Amino acid sequence: MTYAIIETGGKQLKVEPGRFYDIELLHIEADEKVTIDSVLLVQHDGEVTIGQPLVTGATVEGTVVRNLRGRKVIVYKMKPKKKTRKKRGHRQEITRLMIDSITLNGAVFTAPEEVSADPTTENSPVEAVAE
Repeated sequence: MTYAIIETGGKQLKVEPGRFYDIELLHIEADEKVTIDSVLLVQHDGEVTIGQPLVTGATVEGTVVRNLRGRKVIVYKMKPKKKTRKKRGHRQEITRLMIDSITLNGAVFTAPEEVSADPTTENSPVEAVAE
């Protein structure tokens, strides 16, 4: 299993190739490529590379799937016996990012390909014999 820990939007996030993640808003249109250079750690087949603070020569490449808004958060403030009430809502702007590959010193790690089985060899039904 290959993964990397990146920093984006002031947060650290563990990412794997072939998966998508919701991160802070990037001002990039959908279906455009993004390269993230702030990689803190890379792990590939039990071999761990830790940066101090960043891993040199490591990048994470991804594709912006879409920009959307998160769930609504309700902020309700009330002071008892004072008839003071405030109700505010907030929806965070987020970007859905599909991780394509992790690169470390020229070596590119991508998502493993799914092996499609031949449907004719898989669980072929046995014909019932009438007695």
